[in-house]
Amino acid sequence: MSDIRHSLLRRDALSAAKEVLYHLDIYFSSQLQSAPLPIVDKGPVELLEEFVFQVPKERGAQPKRLNSLQELQLLEIMCNYFQEQTKDSVRQIIFSSLFSPQGNKADDSRMSLLGKLVSMAVAVCRIPVLECAASWLQRTPVVYCVRLARALVDDYCCLVPGSVQTLKQILSASPRFCCQFITSVTALYDLSSDDLIPPLDLLEMIVSWIFEDPRLILITFLNTPIAANLPIGFLELTPLTGLIRWCVKAPLAYKRKKKPSLSNGHVTPKVPKDSGGMDRDSHLLYSKLHLSVLQVLMVVQVHLTEKNLYGRLGLILFDHMVPLVEEINRLADELNPLNASQEIELSLDRLAQALQVAMASGALLCTRDDLRTLCSRLPHNKNATDNTSPLPCAAPRVCLLPSIFLLALNGRHRQRERERRRSRLHAGSPTRDSIPGLQDPALGRRQALNL
Repeated sequence: MSDIRHSLLRRDALSAAKEVLYHLDIYFSSQLQSAPLPIVDKGPVELLEEFVFQVPKERGAQPKRLNSLQELQLLEIMCNYFQEQTKDSVRQIIFSSLFSPQGNKADDSRMSLLGKLVSMAVAVCRIPVLECAASWLQRTPVVYCVRLARALVDDYCCLVPGSVQTLKQILSASPRFCCQFITSVTALYDLSSDDLIPPLDLLEMIVSWIFEDPRLILITFLNTPIAANLPIGFLELTPLTGLIRWCVKAPLAYKRKKKPSLSNGHVTPKVPKDSGGMDRDSHLLYSKLHLSVLQVLMVVQVHLTEKNLYGRLGLILFDHMVPLVEEINRLADELNPLNASQEIELSLDRLAQALQVAMASGALLCTRDDLRTLCSRLPHNKNATDNTSPLPCAAPRVCLLPSIFLLALNGRHRQRERERRRSRLHAGSPTRDSIPGLQDPALGRRQALNL
């Protein structure tokens, strides 16, 4: 590697970056012939840090900086390299060498360039880059995954109006990347504050992806060799937990967003960050999303059994449901229950339905006693006409939902599969209000308006 470094020092920044990719391509291609998973040692990583990320090797030396044009040219060089390399194993190891966090000062440059590279790949539909990014998201700690997700959301959902359509179109190009992207954004936007409510454009795109084909959110799980014990601190195998969190917390989070705030002792209206009508549209979107999540949970048992993981691997961890219940309690306490009774009831209903179906399908591994204990911590909703009579908490609902509920949902899933064979689904396709036991006030009101 020292000989390669000396030859690269005589080149300008862009030609050196291109040359280091060429040398490492040859190096790793040779390594892969003798070992299916070669170890990436320190030498290649240091070359990439010095000649791609412009981090000087000598201590005290000033880091080089590429101007905007040079950085764009570097991104084009990298995009072209991954597009032209036909061996996926070589692409993956080069991508990993470039962008796997090393815990050093080069990581900021590494993450910045990664965000721009994936953003460019989305814009020009470079599938090999998106596939490499999907693998990167799967094996990288979640703290870095959410940074990439935020960069893409900023580029396509915040900076330029309408650019989300470009991001939306990559579903057909790389469903695997879309699955990992959904998992990342549900980890990023946890609705814990108004700033962490997903932008409407992002929400619409994700709901359209999943409503068109709910099985999208199982792609990583279905195509990954899985051990019963998953590593901690990485993205989950599916975005199911994050999507359940979105559906359950949304009614309360949006109510909090509209809640008046006090300024100098006077009530002042809270101005929503998005345009008018956002709340009404978002509630319909969350209802559609909730239906899709339940439909996916219905088919999980088959896939777990096929992988010999039924009863051994929970796609929804019980330990993740505990903080969700605590968050619901916190939101309910923050809001006046008398003014948010409908929102609290909707959140509790969605949580109860998700837990019921997840337990029935084997996606959630816990005992009924554990579930009763968990749900006993949920807030009691108050009847608007009788302030002294709390509605029953969600625990009995979870345990006593009739079997007709599961049969109806399963029948709805079979009907949806038949419709899929006849024609593509479109916005406004059958809604969850048609399912007994799955009434959602937000959707019901919207349907009534359309009659």
